[in-house]
Amino acid sequence: MEHPGLTTTMRRILLLISCLVLAIGICGGPLMMRLYYVEGGSRIWLSSWLQTGGWPLTFIPLAVLYYYRRKTEGSNAKFYLVTPRIFVAAFLIGIATGLDDFLYSWGGSKLPVSTSSLLLAAQLAFTAIGAFFIVKLKLSPFSINAVVLLTVGAVLLGIRSNGDRPEGVTSKQYIIGFMMTLLAAALYGIILPCIELIYMKAKQAITATLVLEIQMIMSFAATAFCTVGMIVNHDFQAMSREAKQFNLGEARYYTVIVCTAAIWECFFVGIIGVIYCSSSLMSGIMIAVLLPVTEVLAVIFFKENFSGEKGLALFLSIWGFVSYFYGELRQTKKEKNKSPEAEMTTTTTHTESV
Repeated sequence: MEHPGLTTTMRRILLLISCLVLAIGICGGPLMMRLYYVEGGSRIWLSSWLQTGGWPLTFIPLAVLYYYRRKTEGSNAKFYLVTPRIFVAAFLIGIATGLDDFLYSWGGSKLPVSTSSLLLAAQLAFTAIGAFFIVKLKLSPFSINAVVLLTVGAVLLGIRSNGDRPEGVTSKQYIIGFMMTLLAAALYGIILPCIELIYMKAKQAITATLVLEIQMIMSFAATAFCTVGMIVNHDFQAMSREAKQFNLGEARYYTVIVCTAAIWECFFVGIIGVIYCSSSLMSGIMIAVLLPVTEVLAVIFFKENFSGEKGLALFLSIWGFVSYFYGELRQTKKEKNKSPEAEMTTTTTHTESV
């Protein structure tokens, strides 16, 4: 993917910033969601809504970028860059994201953070498969190895699915939550390559402004989808009652709500930034590599049991990530070595023809 007007150094800086923002979202989002449930929250559609409800925050960087364009381009600067074609594609992906939010929230209400996070590691495997079919990404033996390891890790967790069942959750609810989380990982593994496909088929320069506009449309659509669910489920009427019964107090209930929305927005902005600067598979890798951090934080803050099965699944997840990353490094090195040879061949051919 080309980045018009973006130097390699600037692209790396943007990638680093995107990874840091993503780290805040992927580590903080699941913890805040679990805090909501642990302390007395029970509205699944509300929890889903919060994952993209912070979309208006995207107006801040968009306003800064517009001000910068006005300074450099003058009155010729466009107020927005998204085309109707891209808008429709982003909106449809946003609806799918809203469904994914609901699946993840349902699973998160029944599973400990350490278990749901390990299951989401399988999302890298689904992303690799999705990228292979949707954006024709070539899978190396190392990528295939990573897919197998992450799949085995998810299966391993399913063998003793009742070992860490939270208090008050039935065996049936736990199994459904387990399946919902896996479905969320699978669906998001399709969504990420679809975002990359939008960039590839855009027929216009992919700038930071356009990337943020696409993200805002997706988040708006997902929020609209979850808003319908909240209305049908009477969540808006139940919020004031739930706030009064919240274990941390009414004021902190709303603090948790606002902070959750802001942190999840970091996740989505970070994801789309990583895809813009690198690829959809790289974003899946970042989610997988941040797993150990989320695991440790869940054990520290929620005193979750970290069984031998979870430890082995975590080891397989890290092994899968290392396998994929090593394969990518080898491929990059091979392409760099080929470039000078190709250049010399072209030069020789040109000289002979002259």
